[in-house]
Amino acid sequence: MRTVIAIALGAALGAGGFALAQHDKHGDAAKVKSLLEQDVSEKIDGKEARVSAIEVSYGPGGFTPPHRHPGAVFGHVLEGEIEAQLEGQPLRKLKAGDTFYEPTMALHSVSRNPSKTANTRLLAVILHPRDAKELVILEKPKH
Repeated sequence: MRTVIAIALGAALGAGGFALAQHDKHGDAAKVKSLLEQDVSEKIDGKEARVSAIEVSYGPGGFTPPHRHPGAVFGHVLEGEIEAQLEGQPLRKLKAGDTFYEPTMALHSVSRNPSKTANTRLLAVILHPRDAKELVILEKPKH
């Protein structure tokens, strides 16, 4: 297990299973489970590609810190609700059954479970270059 964020999707998401171990007064960080990693024949900007599918679970008040992904993210909310925001866009509240898309390297500034009692789970599928070292790239704080 490695410390990561998720989408989401996302954490320093590597090639195997992993979990986030970050805590604060707002709740626990998301837990991420790798479901699939498979090379595909498609290319991204001329580079060999891979698809990774992950399940992201947020407990009550769970969150992920601001992050980016090295490829396009396609997501589906399996359970509960999530508040999500990409840089320059309004905050969205998604519920079970909703889907979403995040462009490559878009800043995912907000990703949190707004509930104080219910869990949230999402499925995220990321199409990314095979040579990507991390699937989730933490945003460095601005000073």
